[in-house]
Amino acid sequence: MAQTLTSGRSGGRPVDDIPPFAQLFPLGLQHVLAMYAGAVAVPLIVGGAMVGAGELQPDDITHLIMADLLVAGVATLLQSVGFWRFGVRLPLMQGVTFAAVAPMITIGNSHGITAIYGSVIASGVFMIVAAPFFGRLVRFFPPIVTGTIILIIGVSLMRVAAGWFGGGTATGADFGEPKSIGMAFLTLAIILGIERFAPDALRRVSILLGLVIGTIISIPLGMPSWDGVGEASWLGIVTPFQFGAPTFELSSIVALIIVAIVIMTETTGDMVAVGEIVGEKITPQRLADGLRADGAGTILGGIFNTFPYTAFAQNVGLVAITGVRSRFVASMAGVLLLVLGLLPKLASIVEGVPQPVLGGAGVALFGMVAASGVRTLSRVKFDNTNILIVAISVGVAMLTEAKLSYTDRTGDSPVDVSLDLYHQFPDWFQTIFHSGISAGALTAILLNLLLSRGTGSPFEKEEHGGGHDAPRSGYVDPTDALEAAEADERAADSARSPGASAP
Repeated sequence: MAQTLTSGRSGGRPVDDIPPFAQLFPLGLQHVLAMYAGAVAVPLIVGGAMVGAGELQPDDITHLIMADLLVAGVATLLQSVGFWRFGVRLPLMQGVTFAAVAPMITIGNSHGITAIYGSVIASGVFMIVAAPFFGRLVRFFPPIVTGTIILIIGVSLMRVAAGWFGGGTATGADFGEPKSIGMAFLTLAIILGIERFAPDALRRVSILLGLVIGTIISIPLGMPSWDGVGEASWLGIVTPFQFGAPTFELSSIVALIIVAIVIMTETTGDMVAVGEIVGEKITPQRLADGLRADGAGTILGGIFNTFPYTAFAQNVGLVAITGVRSRFVASMAGVLLLVLGLLPKLASIVEGVPQPVLGGAGVALFGMVAASGVRTLSRVKFDNTNILIVAISVGVAMLTEAKLSYTDRTGDSPVDVSLDLYHQFPDWFQTIFHSGISAGALTAILLNLLLSRGTGSPFEKEEHGGGHDAPRSGYVDPTDALEAAEADERAADSARSPGASAP
């Protein structure tokens, strides 16, 4: 072990090599920094919404951040190191997905936070069960569908960024103060400055650096809220089911299973992409192993009070940039995430970052998610049918995202009343369609099936696209790669069979 730490070890294949610790640690830290801002955004968004709904206390957000990082570390180790039939054994980082944010907030508002965790666990079980068969399902998710869904995710999240931008919607009369708006725009300007003038290594973490620099600048203005940092302990343990035993609502489970299918499609693309980078073929069996790891990480997320997990594709781009193909670099990053998940003080510091600073970073982060959807859609042949698929899917999604209200003037003073489009429908329908992501995803899938004429490919090939958790990632169409892998396996079986000619 000492020799491995000092000199590294050859594993026979580049993906199995272990670099010396002097290289392994900084490479793993780089992966953590690349994903950190996106990883902690989800517990901040969902936790904030649940605090507003009365389901959580403000201090509980610290626990959500700790749980998020801890389970991300475990899921990354499972994916990169592997255990039995779990894990693709490639340098993939795991983190919570933006795709589940809106459906989980809808579930929490309708059925409580325990229903979120019951649905997360159920969706993880679905992912494990469906993993061996998913290669046959992925053909139903061409770029016209995945690009539309990613676009909807980014646009839907922009409402969260707007709330942060104004200083937080819970502040009431203080919302939209010039100081808050100015700080948010300054954070956004810092991110743009890093993107324009910094070297590539810093540009990869521009959003994280924008958060750090913006927070430092905001300290003299008294904007950070770190009252709980002094009370937080240095070391803490994340406990399972801290907010109660999970409850299982059928409509909530259906909503997150829709998200799970989207997650599996994106993870398939990420695995194919990283496989090409490191020179490893992704066979259907290996794909199933990776998707099982996604499902196992998601189940752990539900148990430890966090959310669904997927491969973070910005780290796939980082593998391509560094040229380091060892999966143990991702394993090192997983260990670092585990350690970070045991530090309540760090989670409390993150929870205290000023909301306008989060808003400036959120505009960039969520806007890049939406732009990734546009980039994926750029591969589509936009005839009238495909334009209609995208237009109607986005339109149906925005029906629930749009703000509807009227002013009741029957009393002594006018009162603004919010309207709920689907309030007269059954609970199961509201749970699914109150989330623009669920409604838009269902619409895109069904319209693609109904309107596809089956006359050739509906999209053009292009080298680059994007994933919803990775604005800078390269998009690889998983259907092509899986069909090639299946053909290779059939050829290999034929060559091994008696009487087959020598290759």
